Amino acid sequence: MSTTLLLARHGQSVWHAENRYAGVSDIPLTETGRAQAEALGRWVEARPVAAVWTSPLSRAVETAEPVCRALGLAAHRDAGLRECDFGVAEGRTFAEFAAEEPERAAAYRVDPVAHPFPAAEDPRAAAARGAEALQRITGAHPGARVLVVAHNSLLRLALCALLSIPLREYRRVFPALRNGAVSELVMDGGTAGLLTLNVPCA
Repeated sequence: MSTTLLLARHGQSVWHAENRYAGVSDIPLTETGRAQAEALGRWVEARPVAAVWTSPLSRAVETAEPVCRALGLAAHRDAGLRECDFGVAEGRTFAEFAAEEPERAAAYRVDPVAHPFPAAEDPRAAAARGAEALQRITGAHPGARVLVVAHNSLLRLALCALLSIPLREYRRVFPALRNGAVSELVMDGGTAGLLTLNVPCA
């Protein structure tokens, strides 16, 4: 019995508007981000889900609120869905990091998994916890449609883990999950298939 996970990246946050890494930092949504959340609410209301799960970070929780309001659901929070910790890159742009650490920046561009930012979470560990969270959610809702609101890097790493794509390729294969957009993942008996990617809600 397959379960459909609608994976949504949270709305635009203050740091994302400035192209800054916002990993474990709890950064609020912008006005644009709140509008994206409302658009997601309308989109899902027309395509109802049985449950809503979110990262514990406020930008994900706030993005899910219009959906919960429209469908009369309470969101479940799973710490496994939180964004990656970007270490010294938290709150900085890549250009700022590269200006101070050009060799590390070059290595990151080649292989962001083997050469993550200094003091960052191991991307392999992030991929594993993200994939495990999605599998837990699937197990809790067999045969259902479920909305999952989480984060750009975490979801891309988890998708690679579930789809047997080498983790080092996550930034190339999935250049970005757009704020407020939905990607549809079908989970069936331990296997995963990606049906859609970055479907706009507005």
